[in-house]
Amino acid sequence: MYLVSARRPVAWIACLVTVVGADAGAASAPGENAPELAVGPRQALDPEGELTLTRAVEAGLAGNPDLVASSFELKAADARIAQAHKRPNPELSVQLDNLSVGGEAHGTDALASTLSLSQVIEMGGKRGFRTEVAEGGRDLVAVERQAQQLDVLAEITRRFIALVAAQEHLTFAQGARELTQRTLEAITARVQAARSPEAERSRARIALTRSHLEEQQASSEVRSARAALAALWGSDAPRFSKAKADLFAVEPVESLDMLTKKIERNPDFVRFASEARLRDSEVRLAQAQARPDITLGFGIGRFNETRNTGLTFGFSMPLPVFDRNQGAIREAQVRRAQTDATRQAALLRARAVVYALYQELTVSRSRMATLRADALPQAQQALDQTQYGYERGRFSYLELSSAQQELLALRATLIEAAAEYHRVLADLERLTNEPVALASGAQELP
Repeated sequence: MYLVSARRPVAWIACLVTVVGADAGAASAPGENAPELAVGPRQALDPEGELTLTRAVEAGLAGNPDLVASSFELKAADARIAQAHKRPNPELSVQLDNLSVGGEAHGTDALASTLSLSQVIEMGGKRGFRTEVAEGGRDLVAVERQAQQLDVLAEITRRFIALVAAQEHLTFAQGARELTQRTLEAITARVQAARSPEAERSRARIALTRSHLEEQQASSEVRSARAALAALWGSDAPRFSKAKADLFAVEPVESLDMLTKKIERNPDFVRFASEARLRDSEVRLAQAQARPDITLGFGIGRFNETRNTGLTFGFSMPLPVFDRNQGAIREAQVRRAQTDATRQAALLRARAVVYALYQELTVSRSRMATLRADALPQAQQALDQTQYGYERGRFSYLELSSAQQELLALRATLIEAAAEYHRVLADLERLTNEPVALASGAQELP
């Protein structure tokens, strides 16, 4: 079994088929429940038993604290859209004239009062453009959230790989301890038969003590890796028993050209498309704000001196003589151009990173193949021959110990190469937003 099902190592992107879209336009409209499909403020699913990467991803999407916190950003964006759609409030005013008049008029005899109601009429479609800007901001938040989901999934994958590697190291350490234990028992028999000096048994005991310490260290690293993985879905006490995966399963990977073409499907770059639409909306809003609004008002006036009442009407509009919103329009245009430049720079960097990761993946795969096909069989053969010769007095304990250490070192190197291979594969999938391994029969470690 590989790091996930469907015979694809570390192919966790498929878990986001209905969550992370390839286009920002797929984001849900305000008021819909689609943003809550990926994650919500609910209790995390704490897996039990053997843990696969698929179950780890499900738990991470359900209960990751960062994703739970970021879900409120979408709700805040919906609130901004609702606010942007509102019209300006009407204004009620009261005006009193002739409060203090000399001569024959006294008190309020000459008082003139006016009660008026005025309303700002927005010109140039400002409310529509303002709503469009708020909706563009929500789309940008949605895409950034998708990118955050991918970051969480990538981190889940890395920690899952780290746990599987730690488990392999623990199994390796246990095997090394058993090997040194058997060697000590064999040397003890030779010492008791007066065929080897006591010093060899002392060195074998030291090697056994060292292997016990290494096993304890490997066990501690497994516990730390389990806790680090469980923390991604909000659990401080892991309930699963072990991570289930084949660290040594490898499959062919798509070509570098195909991987490079997939970069723009990543939400990190879909974000630039959403940001470009937002900047275009900001330009249109700034241009609309250059048109002055008008204020219409009407009211009722009363003159105490004559006991008469009358209707009043008012109209006002600022004259765009000095301020025609030139600075805001220019800033919006510059921000729009900056988005294109930033996208191009990010695309160039991402292509360079994909190239570097692809080379690392090739190197890790080559290292694994060389170790499994050449180095490990030769080291095992050398140990078998040395063991055979040692039992017949042809080799010393130092030569036997050296052969054992060479084999153990190569096995440890193979574990690191396999873990590095899957880590790089996960990074490539994070950049391309898709599985990059091609389905085929994977090799098994002999």
